[in-house]
Amino acid sequence: MLGLILGVLIGLTAAAQEPAAQSPVIIATGRAVVKRAPDVAFVTITVESRAKSPRDAQRQNADGMAAVVRKMGELGIPKDALQTIGLTLYEDVDNANGRRVSRGFVARNSVEVRIDDIARTGEIADAGVAAGATSIGGIRFDTKGRAAAEREALRLAVAEARARAEAMAVGAGRSLDRILKIEEGAGARPPISLPRTMAMRAEAVTTVEPGLIELEAEVTLTASMK
Repeated sequence: MLGLILGVLIGLTAAAQEPAAQSPVIIATGRAVVKRAPDVAFVTITVESRAKSPRDAQRQNADGMAAVVRKMGELGIPKDALQTIGLTLYEDVDNANGRRVSRGFVARNSVEVRIDDIARTGEIADAGVAAGATSIGGIRFDTKGRAAAEREALRLAVAEARARAEAMAVGAGRSLDRILKIEEGAGARPPISLPRTMAMRAEAVTTVEPGLIELEAEVTLTASMK
């Protein structure tokens, strides 16, 4: 009798230690793109100067950029909308018949201008050139409501992932039980603006087409099934 009782107890203990059957899981991905009209533009204005000595090149460059900055102020661009993004000084050298020939020194200063009224982007670019800028480039567009648009893209991506998970569960003859994990995809792209052009016209304001901002979100959803 004692042996029988011990056998039953051992059997019950072993059954209790067996892991409970895990619910099957399903993994689905969701992607969404939200488009917004841009309401801010960024333009890079560069002044490049060349002289026989580094001091002269730097001085001429400083004077040229000072004129550009003054012009931006006259156009109503606030100081906090100007940011220096590049400042270089180097010797331009040629190699002729194995000999090192100096072509002088080049100083370059680049400032990124934030334009809160994108309808004035062409006007401000033209004014920069008129004030002494030697090149305009690096134009990009963005939206001040980017954070809200990114959250909207995430919400839509999660909804898409859940809908896909539900469809797969139904196809397997099951249904979703609960969401176990949601991860934001590392492949989500930063905001881009397509298309965008900046055409220079003689005796006319430069034409700028900002296009639309695209904000993309991608998520991976893991859920249990029942």
